[in-house]
Amino acid sequence: MNLKDQYSQPANFPPTGGTKGGLSVVKIGGNIVDNPSALADFLTDFHRLEGKKVLIHGGGVMATKMAEQLGIETKKVDGRRITDEETLKLVTMVYAGWINKNIVASLQKIGCNAIGLSGADANCIPSVRRNPEPIDFGFVGDPNPDAINTGFISQLIESDITPVFCAITHDENGSLLNTNADTVAYSLATALSKYYRTTLYYCFEKDGVLRDINDEQSLIPSINSKEYAELKSQEIIAGGMIPKLDNSFKAISEGVSEVVILHAKNLLNGKGTILM
Repeated sequence: MNLKDQYSQPANFPPTGGTKGGLSVVKIGGNIVDNPSALADFLTDFHRLEGKKVLIHGGGVMATKMAEQLGIETKKVDGRRITDEETLKLVTMVYAGWINKNIVASLQKIGCNAIGLSGADANCIPSVRRNPEPIDFGFVGDPNPDAINTGFISQLIESDITPVFCAITHDENGSLLNTNADTVAYSLATALSKYYRTTLYYCFEKDGVLRDINDEQSLIPSINSKEYAELKSQEIIAGGMIPKLDNSFKAISEGVSEVVILHAKNLLNGKGTILM
């Protein structure tokens, strides 16, 4: 029996009613990860966040700096990294190694019993390597929420162990895959929403979705799907915010209770943009 089968349905899980209470799925980006003081403050708040939780982190800023130091060219298309074989080695060492274990050690220091994982561990997050047409992104994976090993992950959560996932998945054929951390967060939140009342938090360096990217006072407090379509057509929401919001509304349509986009410093007070 493999790990996925062994933990596919834990005993008495899910209980009658299909919910085990609330769960926070929280994603932080490289701008926080790469700032030791900001990261320490965020992890303290994360630990204080009530209830069960899962953390997902990126690390692209550090990976880009490391690539420069090692003479590995960083190639991107529309802001998305092209992951060749050497880049895959690099991002795996940075994401699944230094960043992941540093976060886990920092959480242990403040009393949060955490475990660091990649998508390959316990077959947690299988992915499909992205089609090379029309753009070959290399070793990049797209996870399927239905394939996520929710049984194993839920056993950790129910044992009061906080999973900390990096943005590395695998194809179940021996290859690791670089994966967008926002997409990992969406996939985990969607999969776990079958058993928990799930809130997905995207924490980054802005206070939320802004009408004017250069004006922090232009926060949009809430957006529904119709308003989102209008804001996109007016190009008020553009660039890197589009995939984040696309994932957010997809998560809501697939069972996630709420998505909040906010500055990492506001995790506890919830001030940001609520998507409905």
